[in-house]
Amino acid sequence: MPDATIDKVLGSVPRQLFIGGTWRPAAGGRTLAVENPATGEVIAEVADGSADDARSALDAAVAAQPGWAATPPRDRGEILRRAYQLLTERTNDLALLMTLEMGKPVAESAAEITYAAEFFRWFAEEAVRIEGRFSVNPAGKGRLVVLRQPVGPCLLITPWNFPMAMGTRKIGPAVAAGCTMVLKPAQQTPLSSLALAELLTDAGLPPGVLNVVTTSNAGETTGPLLSDSRLRKLSFTGSTAVGQSLAAKAADQLLRISMELGGNAPFLVFGDADVDAAVSGAVIAKLRNGGEACTAANRFYVHNSVAAQFTEQLVARFADMPVGPGTDPATKIGPLIDGRQLQKVSELVEDALKKGARCLIGGAPSGGPGYFYPPTVLVDVAPDARLLREEIFGPVAPIVTFEDEEDAVAQANDTEFGLVSYLFTSSLERALRVSEALETGMVGLNQGLVSNPAAPFGGVKHSGYGREGGHEGINEYVEVKYLAVNL
Repeated sequence: MPDATIDKVLGSVPRQLFIGGTWRPAAGGRTLAVENPATGEVIAEVADGSADDARSALDAAVAAQPGWAATPPRDRGEILRRAYQLLTERTNDLALLMTLEMGKPVAESAAEITYAAEFFRWFAEEAVRIEGRFSVNPAGKGRLVVLRQPVGPCLLITPWNFPMAMGTRKIGPAVAAGCTMVLKPAQQTPLSSLALAELLTDAGLPPGVLNVVTTSNAGETTGPLLSDSRLRKLSFTGSTAVGQSLAAKAADQLLRISMELGGNAPFLVFGDADVDAAVSGAVIAKLRNGGEACTAANRFYVHNSVAAQFTEQLVARFADMPVGPGTDPATKIGPLIDGRQLQKVSELVEDALKKGARCLIGGAPSGGPGYFYPPTVLVDVAPDARLLREEIFGPVAPIVTFEDEEDAVAQANDTEFGLVSYLFTSSLERALRVSEALETGMVGLNQGLVSNPAAPFGGVKHSGYGREGGHEGINEYVEVKYLAVNL
């Protein structure tokens, strides 16, 4: 990738806080460094917001809320439609920007931009479908009128692994419903969110509707907003531990909460499965985003009768995944996000190896500069290996064999998480039976990808609550009001 192209893209992105429709420095002029995980080098300095900055952002959101709620739904939808078009037109530059700050290959970044844009298109259409109802009182006298109104100012906290799509997945329904927002992106990937704010301004979003506060200390900066009675909703995507802490703090104000938290996705391959299709699905479910996805397959349970064939093919596919900088067109697996994540993945693999696992490919960091870890396949994994209990968030596939369906389902459900599961079988009866038995909010049936803007994304148990996307997604941003009409 030519340096001039990189410099041009980086130079086009705002570096300040976006509050009340204006770009401004952080209080005290503080900045935080943005690192390229492929090189470890600093590529930008952006404003490092404080609690005062976050409070100013909420002030702007509160001031804009009445006018925005009164904006015709069609007008809100048209803004989202224009934002969809602008995202599509700017795909190349935004994809490169994402790769520079997050590390994934440019082709994957471009795919994320397409996915992100679809949330704007979907919720542009949903904006005019926020329906109520009118009915006769069952007693015969009077009428029942039900309205759905915007919940009010929202705090949106997004992760680093899908910096653009997680923003549009939250901003889209909020805009459609008539809610104003304070967006706090991940410290590692603020540039995509700042570019998104600029794009929405170009699409006609009024000042104060979206406010962006970048910060190196989320707890101190946005934490106080959770105790502010003017804030009415929190939407968070991230780890379960942080989500639990935020939910506890939000309880004082009884905030509406949406939580998309950690995962530990099981990937089940039954003896009657199409093994070729299962391997292709496994590559997608495991290596998409380099394994840094809450939907990534974390544990592979494969029937004894097809385990050898599945494992051999998976190793061959993993071997054909070049590791390198995301700006290199030949790269299939980019770096992990930072040194901390690299250390975690390494420790999980080392723990499994110490407990008897065998490594068939990969198994150790690729070396620097940058935070690279190669695609890895482990077999003979002990039941007490940490990577069967903890979210790996890296390109590591531990394979465990099973003998019968009941055992496979029991092992799949033996976790506090419940975001997504995958299963491959040619039996319709087994597909339905197992899908209903799996304790997850989503199931990938004979496919390794479940994310779709038209579908309700979310989990159960410690993977959170609430749904994003689909017809259900906008319900998280509206309150129901009932009018008793006396006739």
